Order: sequence, then structure tokens, then C-alpha cells
Amino acid sequence: MATPYFRQIPDFSYVSRIPDAKKISQYVDVKNFFRRAKLRPDIDGKLEFFQQYLIVGDERPDNIAHKYYGESTLDWVILISNNIVNLQSEWPMPQKLFDEYLLEKYKSYEELNKIRHYETKLVKNSNDTIILPEKLKVTSSYTVTFYDSNIDAYTTISDCVNPVTYYEYEEEMNNKKREIFLLKPDYLRVMLDDIEQIMTYKKGSTQYVSETLKKGDNIRLYQ
Repeated sequence: MATPYFRQIPDFSYVSRIPDAKKISQYVDVKNFFRRAKLRPDIDGKLEFFQQYLIVGDERPDNIAHKYYGESTLDWVILISNNIVNLQSEWPMPQKLFDEYLLEKYKSYEELNKIRHYETKLVKNSNDTIILPEKLKVTSSYTVTFYDSNIDAYTTISDCVNPVTYYEYEEEMNNKKREIFLLKPDYLRVMLDDIEQIMTYKKGSTQYVSETLKKGDNIRLYQ
């Protein structure tokens, strides 16, 4: 079984800020959250190393990790692969929570169902060539005029926009978060080896105590 991510983060002995500390030089061990795993440059952004995945329903990172890698503790691999730092804002909300969030934000269903903006519909000519792509933001009175060589005439399309409500807009933004990438299992070992190396302190620093502990007056960012 893989070690959970936070257990792999090394410690840092930091000057205690506890009000009742007995000595000014008293230290307390804390997790060094300045140290964070990341994809190596030869993998990051290379589509051949990843599999596209659509988050279904209320799936969480640990659910997907169990289904895809066989271990729920590898949820951090999914988050790092998609550069997700804030799970609350960067992961799709469960439907119940999503509805509660919108009602709190917009105060009423009436506001939610008001039109936010207008978007174009897909328009093609008689040769099936795209004249107007869909989902462009336009005004409610937008029209498109084009020359159609098959009929040797200009054509004007006035019914080429769709109204988008605040609810529809928010729902689309939430659903876009469902489109993620999963590191293929064949390259999982590379990620596990990398995090072990990243999380291990190297000898030579004046703050070095052990491979899992540093000590100092100030946290210094890992280079």
C-alpha cells in the first residue's frame, strides 16, 4: 500500500510561537508544507503520459485513485497531475453542495434563472462549412450575414443566439472541472520515486538534522 501524501512530507523544527512557551529558543516540529511534489518536466504537459478522464457524479480523488490505481491513498497523484492545489474551489462540487452554494451566492432561484449573457448557435452554409462557431458571447440582437455560393446569394440568419442563465453558466463552469487527466499506471513508479527524492532532506545544509527533519529560525523554501 502506498504511503499517504501528508505522511511523506518531512518535518521542520520551527521556533515555537505558542504563547506559554517556556523558552524563546523552544522549538516545535511541524510539517514543511513549503515542500510540494510536482511532475517532472519530461512528463508534465505531455499527453502521451496521461489518460483523459471525466469525473462522474460525486466522485472524489480517492474514489478515482482506487478505481484507476487500485489504491485510494494515491489521490495526491491525481491532484498533482492536474495542478490542483485547492480542492474546494478546483474540484467539481457534489450536486447538493453545488445547489446550496448557488442559492447562497444568488439569494433566490429567481436570480439564478435570469439571463446572464447570450451565446451564438452553430451556423453552417449549404456546403456544411462553419460560418459562425457556437458559444461566442454576443448581444441578444446579434445576426450573421454571409454569401452562399451554392445559391449565389447573401443569407442573413437572425435566430443564431441562445440565452444563458446564471444557473446554466455556473453549471457549465462546474462541469468543466470534471475534465481531468490521469497519469497512466505505467509511469506511476516514476512519480513515487520522485516524491521520495523531493521529500528527503539532503546533507550539507546548516539546518540539516536528518533526512526527515530540518531545524532553523525561519522556513526556507526548497530549491
